[in-house]
Amino acid sequence: MTHAYIVEAVRTAGGRRGGALAGWHPADLGAEVIDALVTRSGIEPSEIDDVIVGCVTQAGEQAFAFGRNCVLASSLPETVPAVTIDRQCGSSQQSIQFAAQAVMSGTQDVVIAMGVESMTRVPMFSNVNLHIKAGLGESPFSDRIEKRYGARDFSQFKGAEMIARKYGFNRAHLDVFALESHRRATIATRLGAFADEIVGLTVELGKHDRDEGVRADASLEAISAVKPLEEGGMISAANASQICDGAAGVIVASEAAMKNLGLTPKARIVNMTVTGGDPVIMLEEPITATRRALKRAGMTIADIDLYEVNEAFASVPLAWLQELGADPDRLNVNGGAIALGHPLGASGARLMTTLIHALRARGLQYGLQTMCEGGGLANVTIIEAM
Repeated sequence: MTHAYIVEAVRTAGGRRGGALAGWHPADLGAEVIDALVTRSGIEPSEIDDVIVGCVTQAGEQAFAFGRNCVLASSLPETVPAVTIDRQCGSSQQSIQFAAQAVMSGTQDVVIAMGVESMTRVPMFSNVNLHIKAGLGESPFSDRIEKRYGARDFSQFKGAEMIARKYGFNRAHLDVFALESHRRATIATRLGAFADEIVGLTVELGKHDRDEGVRADASLEAISAVKPLEEGGMISAANASQICDGAAGVIVASEAAMKNLGLTPKARIVNMTVTGGDPVIMLEEPITATRRALKRAGMTIADIDLYEVNEAFASVPLAWLQELGADPDRLNVNGGAIALGHPLGASGARLMTTLIHALRARGLQYGLQTMCEGGGLANVTIIEAM
């Protein structure tokens, strides 16, 4: 089987809820990423075989064949097809894995894999809540699911609390981790570490090319003062990911396409794994998925130079570090979603983009990315920088 390569990777800077990107239609956000990928790679638009777009809340402006609308808003010819997928927070990481599988199978040669989420214009859970308010159905979880798991409300917030308690963390552990995310993101921003991966967008106040959520003035005192989401709990808005608007994407190509089109690879995809586990605790599945991915790749965690583990909640990467015996200095080296934001369906491609650029900037070889996902799912992708 042939290899799959990533030849370009870009993202928008994250926008806070109601912030710099609030005026951007999500299809246009996706189009900007598509156009930047094509321009930077130098590829002819007609050479794109498909566009796979991850998006979690497929409602309102992110409904009606949303991936196709991103293409129609871009410079790509209308002959380029597109599809929208939802694997919850791992949607655009799954986009990358689907694109790689298509390329490795020989059925396609050049695929754009990306994700878009405007959490300002299409709020989280609005695809469920608006239907319920209109009297159209009750819940995505049927009576059979409730009978099987003893619950009808599967909550990521409760899952994050359960993980913190299961792995022996307290509020101080979570808050210290959150502060470190802001510290690393602040340093990375000041040093221009994100400059090459961000495509700047024109907004009302000028150009948006810096992540809005990063707090250079963050302090442990301020983070610790934020009330927990539930009485007596440890999870707060300050040690969880930020609601965010954004888009990110990569171009995945075959060896034949690189030779025929004169493309230069930035990374090779080494392993793609996806697993499912307990949907109640929900967010610890990256641990199992990482172990399986490393075994399949014939690697150990010591072989991995950098890891991107999505900071949906501080308890998730902390549990992952503890269980894998991983080096915290290799984790989310430029900060994570607590500082940079978590634009749901776009986060998988955002992490991949940041991972590729971080590896290449440091002259390192192997990177691993993983996401916790609703329903107890997790994706892991291992890459080799080139």
